Amino acid sequence: MPERFASPADLDACRRAIRGGSKSFFAASLLLPEEVRDDAYALYGFCRRADDAVDDGFDPARACADLSWRLDEIYAGRPGDEPVDRAFADVVRKRAIPKSLPAALIEGFAWDAEGLRFETISQLRAYGARVAGSVGAMMTLVMGVRSPAALSRACDLGVAMQLTNIARDVGEDARAGRLYLPLEWMREAELEPAAWIAAPEFGPQIASVIQRVLEEADRLYDRARPGIALLPMGCRPAIHAAARIYREIGAEAERAGWDTVNRRVVTSTGRKLSLAAAGLLDAALTRGDDEAAPLAETRFLVSAIPPVPPAPPAPPWWRVDEHWGRMIEILLALELREQESTRLPDMRRERQG
Repeated sequence: MPERFASPADLDACRRAIRGGSKSFFAASLLLPEEVRDDAYALYGFCRRADDAVDDGFDPARACADLSWRLDEIYAGRPGDEPVDRAFADVVRKRAIPKSLPAALIEGFAWDAEGLRFETISQLRAYGARVAGSVGAMMTLVMGVRSPAALSRACDLGVAMQLTNIARDVGEDARAGRLYLPLEWMREAELEPAAWIAAPEFGPQIASVIQRVLEEADRLYDRARPGIALLPMGCRPAIHAAARIYREIGAEAERAGWDTVNRRVVTSTGRKLSLAAAGLLDAALTRGDDEAAPLAETRFLVSAIPPVPPAPPAPPWWRVDEHWGRMIEILLALELREQESTRLPDMRRERQG
């Protein structure tokens, strides 16, 4: 078996996928220690590519079957031709990621392919556990942490982020015939789900449902926060920043009167910078003294991960010049980074030649 499956070009493909597909995660990832960052890009690159394969394909069910086959090949040590598959194969071996975690992600995509709708908030959390809680658990393993407490809070954060995404995309999803809001809550607001999805319009009733989803997300962000203190110190600023940036989407929705039907709320690059800066302070002040059990909907993820001896202590993290330099880079160069990252290597090779 080769020492590594992925080439530098494969890893670069993962980085480009994140820059183009998730500016919020990419901004926060610049605060991760270098030894964690590439593994995080490989993880998110695979998850993003899998999500796109299901969303953009003509046959989502077949795409899910193909993903399951690709996952079997990755865990058999035979990753396919996709750069993200080779990069992810290195990560699952290096970080001892149980196959049940990415399999749960694919199960969530299969629920999408079936067009499932969710009657209760518990069912929606179960969906979030699969498509986002699984990623939070895998990311925790990438950072070298396997404790049930940290994994439970990571799953909380993943579900919170997924609820935020759902609330942000209500209009976009509805126009594509998709509905993720709890049907029970819609009826309590005197909305008939089938009638509303046939002619989606914004009004106080749908606003109240969107607000309830974001309030549930806020509850989970609060539950997740103490768990970040259980991560290596060098990783905490990035995760605090990511949580703050995602949570700000809910604040933007509130400022818009909860109207995510007619508009897609966004957070400016400058605001992301200030939230990333706050993440540095969070890392120093937040205590990891929370012992809450995992959500019922995420317990299967936490119990799937066997403990291993703890990793050796990380080197000192508080390099203020490095962390602030990265955040300034987010503000000044985030929008240009995609173009520059593809041009600069070629320019350097031409100069050297």
